[in-house]
Parts: sequence; C-alpha cells; structure tokens
Amino acid sequence: MRPHDSGVEVLEHPAVADRVARIRALETPAPVFRRLVEELGALLAYEATRSLRTVEVEVTTPLGPSRGRRVATRPVVAPILRAGLGLLPGFLSVIDDCVVAHLGFFRDPETLAAVPYYANLPEDLSGADVFALDPMLATGHSGAAALDVLAERGAREIRLLCIIAAPAGVEFVQSKHPTARILTCAIDERLNEHGYIVPGLGDAGDRMFGSASSVPAGYRTGHSAR
Repeated sequence: MRPHDSGVEVLEHPAVADRVARIRALETPAPVFRRLVEELGALLAYEATRSLRTVEVEVTTPLGPSRGRRVATRPVVAPILRAGLGLLPGFLSVIDDCVVAHLGFFRDPETLAAVPYYANLPEDLSGADVFALDPMLATGHSGAAALDVLAERGAREIRLLCIIAAPAGVEFVQSKHPTARILTCAIDERLNEHGYIVPGLGDAGDRMFGSASSVPAGYRTGHSAR
C-alpha cells in the first residue's frame, strides 16, 4: 500500500490492479462488473480494518482449550446508496459482524450537489470504527456529505473506501474532514465538465445495476452545492 499524501492511501497489489483494469473496460458485462466490485470491496476492507482493536478470548476446540483474539467492538460500515452497496458484500466477507448503516444521496444534475434522501444509522457512533463505502470519489460532495452525517452522530475514526478517486474529490473531502482516512485503488487524472472521473469507469451504479441514474420525481434542480 502506497501513501499518496497525508490521509490518503493507494492500495497497490497485482490482484487489485487486475480487477481495476477489468472494471474500467467498456465491454465488461454487468454480472462480471458486480463481482469485481465485490472482490475489490474485500481487498479494500482487508487493508482498512488492519488496525481494528482486538481482545484476547478463550475458546474450546474439539481437542481442548485455546486462546485467540477477536475484534473488540463491532465496526460500523455505511455504504453510500446506491453504488456503495456493491462494495458491501466484499467488506462483510472480511469483517462479518458489522453494524450496517445506509446513507442515501443523489447528485443534483445542474449543481452536482449531494442531495440527501435517506439515512439509517445508529444514534451514537462515538467510540466506533466507522467505514463509509462508495466506489467513486469524484467531486467529493457525496463523500463529504456522508462523513458530515457520521460525524454528527459522534464518529471520530472514519475511513472512506473507494475504488477510484479524482484529485478534486480527495481535496474536497479533506478540506471538510481533515482527520478522515481515504483508502482507494487508484487516483485518476481529473473530472470532466459533468463531474465524472477521467478516465474512470463511467457511472458505477449504472454499470452494476443496469439502470440509469436519476433524481426523485418532482425534485427541483438549482440547489447550491455543499
């Protein structure tokens, strides 16, 4: 894993690079795309949870007593809807006893603001290890807005896991949450005029689920970006 700058780490491993190359490819079909995102979720989780606190326990094996270590407290994992759901199964395959929160935002098509529409999470996150999941860190508005919600509930140890990040998104999140850690598989060149990562991989949610991005019926555009 390579430190990119303060608070950002790029996960460098042949297995990661291979999967990122395949999900970038336009010809990768949705079922394969979903599987690769899930596998990257597991690889990201493996690194991101390396510092979780553990406690010593005693267990009884079929042949007698043994001592081992268990994760001390249940982490909280918060996929950012909808694309963050793709990383969740992989994360849970690494740390299966998690509290799963859900945070919903959509992008205002005119301002690119992150507009909240759903939040289901514990009332008190103080003392918890919290992991937010979103495959793409583009403008950073959704990521920062999600961290806002988590911090408002008392979260202090927050990590944002993504597959591909843009420099502008990293900078925006760090400007709002300088103590949060960002773990990504790649940092790409830039954003285009529509706020998409270049070269990126397109819209992760569209490619995973086969449906186009949309805003709720009746939503009025023109809100100011966060």
